[in-house]
Amino acid sequence: MAQHIAQKLRLTAAVLGTVTRKDLAAAFRRVNPKTAFDLGRADKWLQGRAQPRELSVYDDWTKLLKLEQTGAWIAESDLPGFTAAICARHGIDRAELERRAGAHFETASGHEERSLGFALAGTYACYSHALSPYYRGQLIRGSLSIETGPGAHGLTAAYREALPTGQLLLGGLMTPAKRGLYAHLKETNGEAQFFFCLFPHSRPGSVLGGYLCGTTIIGPEPQPSLTRILMVRLRNPAPPEWGGYLPPDGSIAADLASLGLSVEHTEAVDRQLAQFLDSDSDGGASQIPPAEFRAILDVFDRHWLSHSV
Repeated sequence: MAQHIAQKLRLTAAVLGTVTRKDLAAAFRRVNPKTAFDLGRADKWLQGRAQPRELSVYDDWTKLLKLEQTGAWIAESDLPGFTAAICARHGIDRAELERRAGAHFETASGHEERSLGFALAGTYACYSHALSPYYRGQLIRGSLSIETGPGAHGLTAAYREALPTGQLLLGGLMTPAKRGLYAHLKETNGEAQFFFCLFPHSRPGSVLGGYLCGTTIIGPEPQPSLTRILMVRLRNPAPPEWGGYLPPDGSIAADLASLGLSVEHTEAVDRQLAQFLDSDSDGGASQIPPAEFRAILDVFDRHWLSHSV
């Protein structure tokens, strides 16, 4: 049975001098271009939340370290035995290797995440379908500010909308991950909450996009709602008075130009953006009419109550 995989990978990284997880994966590919060492799963392996199931990974591992032992031995050996073997093979002092393993790979990983944080930091003009039934079919403009804080995971986000009832301001943590970018934001002095599920960040990161999920803020009753959202990065923050509902015949491209971000072929860009924002809807946010839900609720509530003891 495989054991101590996370520690063994860190010791391996220290021996090889690999700086990032990508470097470690590249080292495995050099000994076997078809290696089953997967960069995505390596995150879990290094965190001790999983271990390689393919025996070929351990066979590649022993070739990588140039050991006489088998891949099965790498998987099953205890940590002192594994450490002693690679120290002897590579002529490294054990204390020095353990020191490198304790700091080197963690520092590299943290550097990757901090670098991503700096790449995301900035202000974005946001466009999504209004959740309020009173503005059905219109787009609403919001602004998103992302800031870096202390530590590798110190990304905070603040989202603002200028509503007829006043400013709506939500804030919270933003979490970058391999398969997406997530933020759960809560109203500063209220109970509104939005959840953002976005595509993973890519450099240079001029646009973020994905879904906004929340309940209606302005309306006769709250409705769980889902809408696509686009976030266009600005070189300078939007003025405080900017935002609110875009007029029905408004142009996103022209609106961005008012913020200092002019694009060519504005009509084509407007069509492209409208198509993206409208693809999952009938011209507004995706919402369940409350009456539909209440009708089902009535059926099952009656059944529940009639069979309760």
